[in-house]
Amino acid sequence: MRVMAQLAMVMNLDKCIGCHTCSVTCKQAWTNRGGVEYVWFNNVETRPGQGYPRTYEDQQRWRGGWRLTRGGRLKLRGGGRFKRLLSLFANPKLPAIQDYYEPWTYDYDDLISAPLSDQTPVARPRSLISGEPTKISWSANWDDSLAGSPELTRQDPVLRKLSDEVKQSFEETFMFFLPRICEHCLNPSCVASCPSGAMYKRSEDGIVLVDQEQCRGWRMCVTGCPYKKVYFNHRTGKAEKCTLCYPRMEVGLPTVCSETCVGRLRYLGVVLYDADRVLEAASVDDEHQLYPAHLEVLLDPNDPEVLTAAQRAGIPPDWIDAARRSPIHALIKDFRVALPLHPEFRTMPMVWYIPPLSPVVDKLVETGHDGEDVGNIFGALRIPVEYLAELFTAGDVRPVTESLRKLGAMRSYMRDINLGRPPNPAIPEAAGLDAEQVQRMYRLLALAKYEERYVIPQAHAELTGQLDEPGCSLDYEGGPGMYASGPFGESSGQPVPMSVENFHLLKQRQSAEHFTAPDGSRRVNLLNWDGRGTPEGLFPRNDEDR
Repeated sequence: MRVMAQLAMVMNLDKCIGCHTCSVTCKQAWTNRGGVEYVWFNNVETRPGQGYPRTYEDQQRWRGGWRLTRGGRLKLRGGGRFKRLLSLFANPKLPAIQDYYEPWTYDYDDLISAPLSDQTPVARPRSLISGEPTKISWSANWDDSLAGSPELTRQDPVLRKLSDEVKQSFEETFMFFLPRICEHCLNPSCVASCPSGAMYKRSEDGIVLVDQEQCRGWRMCVTGCPYKKVYFNHRTGKAEKCTLCYPRMEVGLPTVCSETCVGRLRYLGVVLYDADRVLEAASVDDEHQLYPAHLEVLLDPNDPEVLTAAQRAGIPPDWIDAARRSPIHALIKDFRVALPLHPEFRTMPMVWYIPPLSPVVDKLVETGHDGEDVGNIFGALRIPVEYLAELFTAGDVRPVTESLRKLGAMRSYMRDINLGRPPNPAIPEAAGLDAEQVQRMYRLLALAKYEERYVIPQAHAELTGQLDEPGCSLDYEGGPGMYASGPFGESSGQPVPMSVENFHLLKQRQSAEHFTAPDGSRRVNLLNWDGRGTPEGLFPRNDEDR
């Protein structure tokens, strides 16, 4: 057993209202600059719909993620080293700008400088790439008002796998929203695809990053990621992706998308997992067994054997304590209501989702029935469970059904308590829960405060060297997707140390009046100096003063 820690996220789709606040704040924080106008580290997709970039889930076309060979070994869908070498300078499996959308702005100067006339001036759209006038025909959130229409259902890669009966039922159903960020997978195919070794998974917290000094712009990572959450900056020639806001996470702050989420649907925390079982879990033959195998990789932080192994692995005590209190572990492993996105890609994603149930209540109330009754909730579910299963459990309906039954049972059981009626113990029992579990789940999903939703341990000062150096947690003999060395440029020298602006230092720098210089002398923090007088340490002392 080789215990490692992973920062992970769970999103409750019952609460997402599709406001895109998370997308906008992430855009402002991380990709509000030249070369990444089309990039959305966080985007909110409407289901059913084509996704962003268009039809990214169709791996027969985009060749992302892993596949299982006849011999039971994992292999990149995009091909091995030799194939990647042949296509190094002409990779044909990349989304074009039309699949993302050509970003635009408006010619606002026309509104300001237009001469007085009887006609209202118009700010026409212009491409942010070429600067030429453009016609808006597609964007990252284009499906919002069109979900469920026949035009889109024909383009949805998930719907193509389903029967005609399921497709037809979408004419009577509702849309739901699916926020997406990088999955920070346990078995990331983007890391394995990178010829220059610039993509790496941090060993201390599992966050997947791109070393901008090491990146050579081959864009194999874009092809390798089945979720298409790695982007190419056409100005810098480097790959970029969601960083899980690691500078914030290092000081115990949630990601920007979580902090600003209107529906409070995101949860952040630590899970412990057995790194020695990742490859085995990702290599199971039956795709329906990928979700159970993924669960088995995640370890119980209250197990004495796991605690001993975690301490032996050097995981700090406060991280172990955070794993015990983690809302992520509770929702994924204890209650088993959160499910992974497309486990059939075999990357073992670590952003999980609680399937949506809410709109069922509204439809039942319209018909005059009790919308909160446990029998009615599930009996009238109008999202085809098969569709949810294709999203979250590789087509296996049973885990989705069990998750929805638990959510329905929680609503019905807690409503009786909140209305002062005697609760019916048969309701949680029918969903495989007991009364205490239902109340704990209700507390977490409905009432949880800030510190309960975000249980994020701070990074340790003694790990600063690890944080600044790109050390990949997959770099061990026999590790999954081990591509740490080879003849294609990744072993042509030691990785260039990457300077990280650590939020610990930044926070201290912004609040302290003085700091100690490398020579041991005391210096004034000019960020907090009001400009009056000459405080001690404003000028270095000369040798005569010492």
